[in-house]
Amino acid sequence: DLRDNLHMQGACAGCPSSTMTLKNGIENMLRHYIPEIEEVRQVG
Repeated sequence: DLRDNLHMQGACAGCPSSTMTLKNGIENMLRHYIPEIEEVRQVG
């Protein structure tokens, strides 16, 4: 089971849309290249 924690920086850190960016963009891309990843969580 692989989980990754991601710390958003810059304008993304306080943006209300950062969760959607994380789930729909970054997590999908990581799962494409690393299928073993089960979850990507935003920290900070």
